[in-house]
Amino acid sequence: MNKSIRRQELAQFLRTRRERLSPEVVGVALDTRRRTPGLRREELALLAGIGVSWYTRLEQGQDIVVSPQILERLAKVFDLNAAERHHLFVLAREHVPTEFYPLTSTISQELQGVLDSIATPAYVFNPRWDIMGWNRAINYVFPGFEGLSLLERNILRVMFGNPVYRTLYYDNEDYEQVAYKTVALFRACTDRYVQEPWFKDLIAELQQMSSAFQEWWAEHDVRATCTEPRALKHPSLGRMVFHTSIFQVVDAPDLQMLVFTAAEAETARKLSEPVE
Repeated sequence: MNKSIRRQELAQFLRTRRERLSPEVVGVALDTRRRTPGLRREELALLAGIGVSWYTRLEQGQDIVVSPQILERLAKVFDLNAAERHHLFVLAREHVPTEFYPLTSTISQELQGVLDSIATPAYVFNPRWDIMGWNRAINYVFPGFEGLSLLERNILRVMFGNPVYRTLYYDNEDYEQVAYKTVALFRACTDRYVQEPWFKDLIAELQQMSSAFQEWWAEHDVRATCTEPRALKHPSLGRMVFHTSIFQVVDAPDLQMLVFTAAEAETARKLSEPVE
């Protein structure tokens, strides 16, 4: 793995976490000369019990060894959630897991059979979030999905580059909440792949495609799950509300399956109606 790229990702993550810390919340006195958002580096270092110059070098992306104890201190000061803590350790550790797999372009007949046996919308995706397989029920959550080209069948390209998908949400606020959380989830799922050419190409493409993606990606937010119900406006069936769950495909380590389930009785009833 390219250590320089990982260090730069770590540096940006640390900076954005530091700038989000409220001085009042952590007991740091405010003064009229403060121009830095959040905490200053020396304030953060003091709270974490580490040297200012050492932390500065770390946040600048310099190549220094970071112990697990230091990472735990930083995670505590930043009040990181489980996904953010995992992200911090993956970016900072000296030895990154090497169990990488080439991007899968197809799925097995057996896995497609599993998808077809699921009555609710479901699809399988790879680390780039290309959708490799789906069932017919996907039309409940994205009418016309099967008409997309191979390149367009990507979760992030659909979310940020397909105007039809945006119309499935009741208002722009609903869409932006889901899109923002999706970006944070993608970062959590792909921290091992930041050095891969396909990763850099996809991020560059999405930043050109969407100013919102560019802004949210720069915030370095990380989420392990998106558990909130998702309300969609189907063109013929109307309001449908879903929970989403993500499962690892054990037989194909680089694949995951996302399954939609009805969050309301009315949605469950509508799922029994035919849809094109």
